Amino acid sequence: MSKKEAKTNAVRILETMKIPYEARTYECDEFVDASQIADTLGLDHKGMYKTITTVGKSGGYYVFVVPIDDEIDFKKAAKAAGEKSIEMLHLKDLTKVTGYIRGGCTSIGMKKQYPTFVDESAKELDRITVSGGRIGLQITLAPDDLLKADKGVYADIIRRA
Repeated sequence: MSKKEAKTNAVRILETMKIPYEARTYECDEFVDASQIADTLGLDHKGMYKTITTVGKSGGYYVFVVPIDDEIDFKKAAKAAGEKSIEMLHLKDLTKVTGYIRGGCTSIGMKKQYPTFVDESAKELDRITVSGGRIGLQITLAPDDLLKADKGVYADIIRRA
């Protein structure tokens, strides 16, 4: 990252924790989906993950990090979170709850530390890429390092074909 660019909470946390990462920037003025970002950056879709923020029946918030080409399995996710059910957080509440905007949301450095679950498929990879905390920034790091930074755990949370 250049000295002029403002660091996101996610980047500050990674640097404070001395976690190695690679930052990739791209030009983008508005939300585009993760598949488009992967294609723009020439990244393999298999290693690109998206962050999904949810709310449980109890009112608690939960964060799930899943491969971009897969869908979260809400039943499996609820079970991992110890909830009867969960649903997507309404977009209008995203910034208020996480401190991040759509397209720039990452599991690292949210306003509060919410229970975080990374799909177990990440364990098979040396490195994964997630949002860096703002539109136009992606960070690549080891999956175990993501868990250190976001205090997450691995879980089976995606729909299998």
